[in-house]
Amino acid sequence: MKRPFSNPIGFTTLPVTIIGTLIYIVLFVILLLTHHVVPSAPKTKTPVAGVNLTEAWLDLQQISGGFHPYNSRRNDEIRDWLLWRIDRILAESTRGKMFDRSRYLHDAQFRASIAKQNPAVVFSDVSSNATFSYKGKNPDEPGVSIYFEGTNVMAYIPGSEEDSNEEWWNTGKEPPEKGGLLVNAHYDSVSTGYGASDDGVGVVTILQIMKHFTSKGHKPKKGIVALFNNGEEDYLNGAQAFRKHPLSKFPKIFLNLEGAGAGGRAVMFRSTDTEVTRAYQKSKHPFASVLSGDVFKRGVIKSETDYRVFTEKFGLRGLDLAFFEPRARYHTDQDDAKHTSIDSIWHMLSAAIPTLEALSSDNQSFDGKGSDSVWFDIFGQILAVFRLRTLFALSVTLLIIAPLTHIIIGTVLYKVDKLYICGRKKQVRHSEVEESVLLHGWKGFFQYPLLVVLASATIVGLTFLVVKLNPCIIYSSPYAVWSMMLSAWAFVAWFVSCAADFLRPSALTRLYSLLWLSCVSWIILLAVTVLEKRQHIAGGYFLVFYFAAIFVATTIAFLELFGLPRKSEYAEEVSRCHNGQNPSHRSQSISSGQRLAQSPEEQQRPETNNEEQPAGEDEEVTETTSLLRHDRQTTFAHYRHQNPETNEGEVIDESKERKVYLGEQAWSWSLPTWPWVFQFLLLSIIPIILTGEVALFLTSSVNQTLADGSSIMLPHFAIAIFTILLLVPISPFIHRYTLHIPVFLLLIFIGTLIYNLVAFPFSANNRLKVYFDQHVDLDTGINTVSLTGIKEGSFLKDIVASLPSTAGQEISCVDSTVRVGLQQCSWHGVPPKVVPSPPPVLGIPPQFGYTDWLSFNISHATNITRNEAYFTLSGKNSRACKIEFDSPISDFEVKGAAAEARSEKVPKGGSKEIRLWSRTWEKPWHVKVQWEDEGPSFGVDMKKQQPRRQGLNGRVVCLWSDANVSGVIPALDEAWKFVPAWVAISKAKDGLVEGSKSFLV
Repeated sequence: MKRPFSNPIGFTTLPVTIIGTLIYIVLFVILLLTHHVVPSAPKTKTPVAGVNLTEAWLDLQQISGGFHPYNSRRNDEIRDWLLWRIDRILAESTRGKMFDRSRYLHDAQFRASIAKQNPAVVFSDVSSNATFSYKGKNPDEPGVSIYFEGTNVMAYIPGSEEDSNEEWWNTGKEPPEKGGLLVNAHYDSVSTGYGASDDGVGVVTILQIMKHFTSKGHKPKKGIVALFNNGEEDYLNGAQAFRKHPLSKFPKIFLNLEGAGAGGRAVMFRSTDTEVTRAYQKSKHPFASVLSGDVFKRGVIKSETDYRVFTEKFGLRGLDLAFFEPRARYHTDQDDAKHTSIDSIWHMLSAAIPTLEALSSDNQSFDGKGSDSVWFDIFGQILAVFRLRTLFALSVTLLIIAPLTHIIIGTVLYKVDKLYICGRKKQVRHSEVEESVLLHGWKGFFQYPLLVVLASATIVGLTFLVVKLNPCIIYSSPYAVWSMMLSAWAFVAWFVSCAADFLRPSALTRLYSLLWLSCVSWIILLAVTVLEKRQHIAGGYFLVFYFAAIFVATTIAFLELFGLPRKSEYAEEVSRCHNGQNPSHRSQSISSGQRLAQSPEEQQRPETNNEEQPAGEDEEVTETTSLLRHDRQTTFAHYRHQNPETNEGEVIDESKERKVYLGEQAWSWSLPTWPWVFQFLLLSIIPIILTGEVALFLTSSVNQTLADGSSIMLPHFAIAIFTILLLVPISPFIHRYTLHIPVFLLLIFIGTLIYNLVAFPFSANNRLKVYFDQHVDLDTGINTVSLTGIKEGSFLKDIVASLPSTAGQEISCVDSTVRVGLQQCSWHGVPPKVVPSPPPVLGIPPQFGYTDWLSFNISHATNITRNEAYFTLSGKNSRACKIEFDSPISDFEVKGAAAEARSEKVPKGGSKEIRLWSRTWEKPWHVKVQWEDEGPSFGVDMKKQQPRRQGLNGRVVCLWSDANVSGVIPALDEAWKFVPAWVAISKAKDGLVEGSKSFLV
């Protein structure tokens, strides 16, 4: 009988427990550190030529010093500061000295003299206007049309291969044929966020990029356009306006710098193709996963970046680099410099500069479309990049090679008479009689599916339990959910495995487990391969390598069988030993599992008794005698010990018997004991690294999206699925674990289960995001404030009840039409003061002061049969308005706008809204609108005997988005002051306050 601890690397309890546990702990710790710890910025303030991290950090303080949405006065201040900062950077690069900001702002000749000496050309674009649209959810549904006047800031750094004296952008000539690069960030923020990570870090990164590429000896090979666009937060308007500028024809590749979190690492989460992605390999600390691109494609994350415009409208190829967690701080007042760090700036900057250098030096033309790619990092140190078709070829190869290899090995084993798997017995022929020697090859075959089904059913049940009782706990405590799932699966799997191994111990348990695992993973790989081919989904890359590891481990397990004796030889040996005991009482069926352990007294007992003795009659019954069977004792430490059967002869000799593990088949004495280590390394290191990185990234990406209206089940089931994927690799070995680790996991499970069911799901560091919106009916003076949030529980109603102004009011809560999946609670709020007005007169209702906030006029077309009308509208202290229609329009035109095709201005299903954005304040818009015969009819013109035109009704709306001054929007101030500490306020719409008037044409 093999001793449990006799071999330091043998497949016994102590080596398996120690080695397996250490490997998992080390890998999990490295994964967590890589995911959450940002690499430290260099101690020197100038780690790269021209780059100054101290300056970058100070610039971020300037940008994030207040809210600066497009429709705010501070947005203009940031723009002026940005122009000054760019010229100062360029002046320092050429002259090595600074200049006074006051003189720069007030002396036009001074600014012109600086511009002539700059190594880059700076553009302050106040002429590019864009008209475009976005379709509805379905092609035939009405969409939204937008007219936007851009205020982008750009700088063009000529490449060394270009003629720097030729101003092709002014002459109408075509840009250099080879084209160049575009690096983009937006300098506006949302009205409720300071914009540090979204997108202040992107802005200061580009400023430092300009310093680097204009410093001596670092001029790029290809030219670079640095775009600071304005209006990204409102339908990606700034990037759309860039289309109208001559510089937009120059770039062929882009790098977009964004933020959808606050601090942390910047992840390269989208790329157009393999060739562009390879440039990101130059990053010192790459952090990327192709799965993120697939998540965005499927709309799991409900937000967008300028990447969409650059790829869909410009046809460019490029990369999207962004901060992505924690999402609870995204678009809130915690998106500030306090919640980011200079390390995060350095992480984005250290990725952007090498990437741009690689793209600039690449001699490819980058015309046309590149190849679909697969990319992922390993521990934040190495970036793997290859084509999707390479992954597809590997997947197909594995699908074919894996089963063929195992069939071939199985055939060879059968030929050499060593295929013990599924072997029930082996015939032995003697002169007197034919005997059957039992092999017990089937033992352990059904153990693995039972183990996986029960363990997986446990965590699925836990998922439903948590979602039922405390669904939001994952918002603030995803790792508590992870700990509960991992500990529950591991403990149940261990318990089931040990119970099965206690009842039917088998030397083939590991091989059978790997065979089952191989079959199931082959089916999964087949599905992944189909998605790779048909849907171009590359996010299943980790499952390809996962299967490859299982395939190799299973192959090793098959090869181990070659170390066994031939079945015929073993059967002869068993028969010979048995016949030598008592030929006249040979059994017709001899078990291969008999007499695996003998006491010294029994080994010396003379074999003279020729009659079978009933079980239990040949030894004295003591307190250690098994109550279930005579041949088996159990202990809590080793699960079982084997006692001898005294009525049979020895099956194998004592030297072989010592090599047989507790209770397993006697023929397993010759199985090698060390290959399990290689199998465990294969099944843990490769799958855990790749799967663990994906699991952590997916958790951080979606655990807080329930505040956006995403499914509450998605993150929970994602954790359940990845729990199985992470722990399945240890399942072929788990029956060898001692009870210490499982008992510890049981305690963890009990503690985390209780926590997940009763703990409050939000905290000051993981605040529940709710969306503020105030609407004033300027016709009636009715003022409505709304907060939109999750439907689960009574959290939203509790938040509303915490506001003093809601006391005694009836709160109306309905499903939100703006943010699908959430509910909106409304009440009569504190009146806004977004438009300066004289003090209210006693006795005059406040609604009379609202009427002049928005003015509009509608005139009819001269041709009465034509559905056409002319709108003139403007709003005080605003530069954003919109016209909403109850029925879709078919076309429109804004006075002063560039000519656009109708398909650009209005989607196929028409538009139910025209959004108007001006670069000047209180500008009057003149809009001509056309519509089909779908509105209310105004009868028949009896004189001309023909139908009159169809009518059109809706509302004219203006927006106010500036919350920098306290008291301007008292309802918002109240919300910030009185909501609980675990609540974050974000904007529900483009405007914090909307004032509207109805119309009927």
